[in-house]
Amino acid sequence: MILIMAWRNIWRNPTRSWVVIAAIALGIWAAIFMSGFATGMMNSYVDGAISNIVGHIQIHHPSFQEDKETKYIISELDLLTEEIKNYNNLKAMSLRSIGTGMIASSKGARGIEIQGVDPDSEATVRQLDTKIIDGDYLNVEKRNPILISQRIADKLNVKIRSRVVLTFQDLEGEIISAAFRVNGIFDTKNNQFDEGHAFVLRSDLNRLLGADPNDAHEVGILLSEKEEIKNIVPQWASKFPSTKVEPYYIISPDLQLYESQMSSITMIYLVVILLALIFGIINTMLMTILERLRELGMLMAIGMNKVRVFLMIVLETFMLSFVGVPLGLLLGTLTISYFGQKGLNLSAFSESMQMYGMSDMVYFDLPAATYWQVPLLVGITALMASIYPAIKAIRLKPVEAIRKL
Repeated sequence: MILIMAWRNIWRNPTRSWVVIAAIALGIWAAIFMSGFATGMMNSYVDGAISNIVGHIQIHHPSFQEDKETKYIISELDLLTEEIKNYNNLKAMSLRSIGTGMIASSKGARGIEIQGVDPDSEATVRQLDTKIIDGDYLNVEKRNPILISQRIADKLNVKIRSRVVLTFQDLEGEIISAAFRVNGIFDTKNNQFDEGHAFVLRSDLNRLLGADPNDAHEVGILLSEKEEIKNIVPQWASKFPSTKVEPYYIISPDLQLYESQMSSITMIYLVVILLALIFGIINTMLMTILERLRELGMLMAIGMNKVRVFLMIVLETFMLSFVGVPLGLLLGTLTISYFGQKGLNLSAFSESMQMYGMSDMVYFDLPAATYWQVPLLVGITALMASIYPAIKAIRLKPVEAIRKL
C-alpha cells in the first residue's frame, strides 16, 4: 500500500517530477560522457606509448637502462630470441642496437637516441613504415640511410637526401662520427618521441660500434594479449637471469598511473555530479511535503505511524531518482557507442595533444563496472537526499498540520 501511495504521490505534479528526473538523467549522461572521454584520452596515451615507444615488454642487459652505455649488449641473444619466437602469444619482436649521441647538420645539432633496427621486424612492432610522411622507409640497399622525424628535420633544416652526422661512443668508449643520408622523414604524432629518436640500420650501427652484426641492446616485444604480460615476464626472467625482462608499466611508470586512474575516474565524475543533484532532490521533496502538510497530518491523525510516513517519503525519493537512471544510462551508452566507433576529432588541439603523446582522435571507452556503479551511487544519493525531508515530515504535529492552509 505504501509503495502505491509513494508512486502516485510523485506524479501529483508531473512537471516538477519530470524536471528532477531529467536533471538526474542528464547528470548521469554527463558523468558517463566525461568518463568515456577521459578514459579514451588515457587509452590514447597508453596505446600510443606502447606502439611507438616501449611495446609490451622490453629486454636489456641488467645495467643498460641505468647508464645507456653501448658496452651492455644482451648475452645469450640467440637462445633468448628462439624462446620468444616459440611463444604462442607473440605478435611481433624487434632487435635494436642503441647509441646515445648527437645528430648534426650544417645548421645545428641536438642530442638524440640512435636506434639501429631491422626494417621488417621494426615495422611489425612500431609500424614506422606507416608513419613516413616524406621519402621512404629504411632502404637496406643504400649506404647509411637514416630516418628522422619532421620536428628534427625542421630544427636541423634538412630534407630528403640531406647529409647529417651522428656522433656517439663505440664499445670501447671511443668517440665515433659517421655521415648518414636522410632516407625518410616520419611523424608519430608524439613530440617527445619524435624529438628524441632517429633510426638507422642495425647492421650499420653495429659496424660503427665495433659490435657483432647480430648483437643488440634491446628486444622489443608485442603480445597478442596484453593480459599475458604478468604470466610470461617472470618465466623469461627466471630462464634468462643474465637479462632484465621488464613490462611496459615498469619501464614507464606513468603508464601504470594512467591505467590505474581509468577505474576511478568514472566514480569521481559520478560522485561530483550526483552530490550536486542532491540539493535539487532535497528541494523538490521539501516542496512536496510543504504542499501536503494537511494530508500528512490527516494520515498521522488516523493512525499512520511515523515509521510508515518516513518510509513513504524515502520511497518517493527513491522512485523519483530511479526513473532517471535508465534514461541516463541509455543516453550515456548510446554516446559511448557512437564516439567509441567514430571517435571525437580534436584536430584543432592537435599541437597540444602531440606534446603529451596523445592522438587527436579520441575514441571513447567506459569501464564495465560503471553500469553497476551508477545505480549504486544513485541509490546512495537518493537515501541521503530523502533523510532530511523525511525527518521534516515525521516531526509534524497532526493537529497543527491539519489546520495549515
